[in-house]
Amino acid sequence: MPKNNINQDIEQIFALVARHADGVDLTTLMQDLNGCFSRRTLQRRLADLVAGGRLIKTGAGRALKYRLALLAEAHLTLPPLKVEATAEVYVPLSPESLAIKAYVRQPRQNRQPVGYRIEFLEAYHPNQTFYLPESLRAQLHDLGRSPLDDAPAGTFARDILDRLLIDLSWASSRLEGNTYSRLDTERLIEFGQAASDKDARETQMILNHKAAIEFLVHEVERVGFNPETIIALHALLSDGLLSDPQAGGRLRRRPVEISGSVYLPIALPQRLEELFGIIIGMAAEIHDPFEQALFTMAHLPYLQPFLDVNKRVSRLAANIPLIQRNLCPLSFVDVPDRAYVDAILGVYELNRIELLRDVFVWAYERSCQQYVAVRQQLAPPDTFRLRYRHALTEAVRAIVQGNYPVSEENVWRNMPVTVAETDRERFVTLVLNEFKTLHADNAIRFGLRPLEFAVWKPGRGE
Repeated sequence: MPKNNINQDIEQIFALVARHADGVDLTTLMQDLNGCFSRRTLQRRLADLVAGGRLIKTGAGRALKYRLALLAEAHLTLPPLKVEATAEVYVPLSPESLAIKAYVRQPRQNRQPVGYRIEFLEAYHPNQTFYLPESLRAQLHDLGRSPLDDAPAGTFARDILDRLLIDLSWASSRLEGNTYSRLDTERLIEFGQAASDKDARETQMILNHKAAIEFLVHEVERVGFNPETIIALHALLSDGLLSDPQAGGRLRRRPVEISGSVYLPIALPQRLEELFGIIIGMAAEIHDPFEQALFTMAHLPYLQPFLDVNKRVSRLAANIPLIQRNLCPLSFVDVPDRAYVDAILGVYELNRIELLRDVFVWAYERSCQQYVAVRQQLAPPDTFRLRYRHALTEAVRAIVQGNYPVSEENVWRNMPVTVAETDRERFVTLVLNEFKTLHADNAIRFGLRPLEFAVWKPGRGE
């Protein structure tokens, strides 16, 4: 047999073994290969890989398994989260991730072409399967906890929104090759000044991120892991960037290819729509917000439900549970673009999430470091306001929707029954003070639309 054919066989087998973090036996490999090799040929190729130090054998007889050599001493505990000075800027890696990186760094022609594998999704069971081990989830909760964890959903994100808009818009766009600097991004978002030396598409990408982030924060009570939210994110992030303008906010109807990858996503629209609904439904079932975020970052891009902009959608969707729980958002600041690309390729081609997990955890720690000073400057929440936040919403809505002037008398008239007798005078003061800072752009906090507020405000507000 020609040498190049033997090499192709070896790379195909290596790719199949790489999908099994715990090792794989000969029978399973034969099933995966679906008759491509005889058992004897497969044994010879495996022996070559073992001799070359790329695979190791464990067990004996029926318990014999093959696994990647770098995975032999793998552990779930990640290395300390720190930046190491190396020739290439990268994140610290676990042994599993080193093996994934080594595979996806091979020339494209040496990697085995693969299609969508439903087994990757079927192997995940919400709240039973975990991409993040318990100790790591606890670490992330400690890192991300804000002083506003008992406040209404989205409070922390609203308090740091000016900073978040710049950080996340810049960092997420940079991962897509956008060359805007952080300062350029700040000028564009705060003052509307587009950088004169940048392509119009780059400017549009930044502004699209801004609109999508504002949607997540201002509409926090409406957004969630549902098709409507994910499709809305795509519509906002893809605005003006697609060759087919009608493809924005719609599941794709034609095949796509992934540049630089041997992965070929699903082409059948009906199957794509079905799996999109399943993935979103599974994400919604996950209880832990960090597990939700990582699951979303892996499975949305892997499915490629949209014609383009899939990774951007997944990065912003990963922030949904963090914003809702008043945890520190994930801004992706300082994440090396090559590390992120390698991690996504590991999901595409090997269905392995370890490298993406390492990138995710390191990125989250960096995000928390970015906002620690901001968090320290936040005033402690008003416990009286927190206790009566639902009653406050009820009273404000009643006055605006009832078209009443702001007055002490009208607050008493619309006093919710849930306000204790001893707290009513203080509650009246709370409502009157709330109206002093209420305007069309923040009325959404009380479920009021800008137009609804505008109709009431001219003749009724103070």
